[in-house]
Amino acid sequence: MGAVYFYHLTRAPLAETLATLAEKSLQAGWRVEVRGRSDEMLRALDQALWLREGFLPHGIKGGPHDAEQPILFTTGAGGNAASCVMSVGGADLDAEDIAALDRACILFDGDDPDAVQHARVQWKTLTAAGAEAQYWSEESGRWEKKAESKKG
Repeated sequence: MGAVYFYHLTRAPLAETLATLAEKSLQAGWRVEVRGRSDEMLRALDQALWLREGFLPHGIKGGPHDAEQPILFTTGAGGNAASCVMSVGGADLDAEDIAALDRACILFDGDDPDAVQHARVQWKTLTAAGAEAQYWSEESGRWEKKAESKKG
């Protein structure tokens, strides 16, 4: 079973953190699926990645080359044989998803009480199912690991 990392966003915008994590994932040799709940949010993230400095190859699911996309935005299961799934906007990941991956990342807005509560439920559910998990916070101005749950 892969590990799931929770990223509690309180300073950097979602698009910036997502881009940083996606770059690191590509450097590790992983394909990435960015899983969201709404097409609108995914389109906004897609636009933000195209407008940032530096090229980050990606596409939105439904194109002719989904299987070749290094980073694929989707509201459901991918299509690019991802080794890493990044959940944004509260998109669900389950223990079966985690087991099939090298890494999963759950990025959530620390200023949104519903998002924080949803992440807490995901932590409890996934760790109870045996997933290794880490909780990262940027409250201090840099990312720090605040909690960890190892396999039982």
